[in-house]
Amino acid sequence: MNLSGKTVVVTGGTGFLGSYAVRELERAGAKALGFGRSAYDLLDRSAIAQMLEDHSPDAVVHLAGTVGGIGLNQREPGRLFYENAAMGLHLLEECRIHGIEKVLVAGTVCSYPSETQIPFREEDLWSGYPEETNAPYGLAKRMLLVQAQAYREQYAMNTIFLMPVNLYGPGDNFDLSTGHVIPAMIRRFGEARNTGAASVTLWGDGRPTREFLHVADAARACRLALERYDGIDPVNIGSGREISIGDLARTVAGVVGYKGAIVWDAMRPNGQIRRMLDTSRARELFGFEAKVEFEAGIVETVRWFDANFRHLPLSV
Repeated sequence: MNLSGKTVVVTGGTGFLGSYAVRELERAGAKALGFGRSAYDLLDRSAIAQMLEDHSPDAVVHLAGTVGGIGLNQREPGRLFYENAAMGLHLLEECRIHGIEKVLVAGTVCSYPSETQIPFREEDLWSGYPEETNAPYGLAKRMLLVQAQAYREQYAMNTIFLMPVNLYGPGDNFDLSTGHVIPAMIRRFGEARNTGAASVTLWGDGRPTREFLHVADAARACRLALERYDGIDPVNIGSGREISIGDLARTVAGVVGYKGAIVWDAMRPNGQIRRMLDTSRARELFGFEAKVEFEAGIVETVRWFDANFRHLPLSV
């Protein structure tokens, strides 16, 4: 797809990844329209139909979702399953009805089975059940892949499916009840630095590993996939770098300037023990490779947090 002059609707377009994707698509010459729930509630199918009728997009990038860390996944697994599945199911059906030329759906690394061999390959997706702490969310996203592939088979609908790892960067969600690990650490260490706290307690034991991708790289992956990829297979989107949560904590604490102790609460869940993607398919099929170096991205994110949230009320 040549994006120049195309109208592209981005669901979740006022959110973290969505706002970056809108800017990335605009740089490619598209008329990118980013909408949040206040504009069109994707849980209401009639609102989706109205969105497509109002704007007549050539393509839709589906980034909207109800997401969070382990805590939110444990507290509200039913809502996470329902809202993520329902939004996607309704959206794809309305895109089919309205004849949208191309649809990109963002899945998640959380869909992979808990015992997947490192690095995760796309072929491993159906080899087991996801890790229990985020299984409902991960399975909801898996169902959207099933729908996308079924619609391609029956209706020749050009729907592509990307599976990104955990994202981070300026503009992230720093709410401790719903945010992911990097923004949560930045906030916790930032508060401790500002108050002179002697220690910060983190969940788990620090042994699990994760892979992180800067949000600007993820937005570029979306643009490249829209331009260059029309295949049926899901595609991993990541940086190809694995880091332990313990090393991550020490890195973030150092950048934040926190000098106290890091205490691990091993009674809290670790989540999946290891996560890292094989990203060769993205490189081969549409030329995507991560560009933002991890430590530089952390520095950038901490600076953004300090500039915007230095006076944030302390968490309880």
